[in-house]
Amino acid sequence: MSIHKILTFLITTVWFVNGLYCKVLDFVPRHREIVASILGEEYARELTILIGISEIVMAIWILSKFKSRLNAILQISIVGLMNLLEFMFVLDLLLWGKFNLLFAIGFMAIVYYNEFVLNPNPTENA
Repeated sequence: MSIHKILTFLITTVWFVNGLYCKVLDFVPRHREIVASILGEEYARELTILIGISEIVMAIWILSKFKSRLNAILQISIVGLMNLLEFMFVLDLLLWGKFNLLFAIGFMAIVYYNEFVLNPNPTENA
């Protein structure tokens, strides 16, 4: 199995687990608390579920290989924006505090490397 396929599987797993396990099933309440702190308590659970479903859809999109370069750009943008907002507004709720930003940058670098360096067959028109 190629490094590209392994990284694709790992990236997909991150999105799927964070979406389903952490947010939709609410096994990591800290995610709901982060949403409540940034967007308000009233609809925090519903918004957390919607975010979780979006992450599951991202995992499915990754596996589909449809417009994989656009997908990678969106992943990098979403992770960057989400972590920047969390860093600015809810640093106290982050698992690794200020170091969360380093993990986010690392994840974004892996997504970039996997798609733009390792991917032998980008599917822009698939």
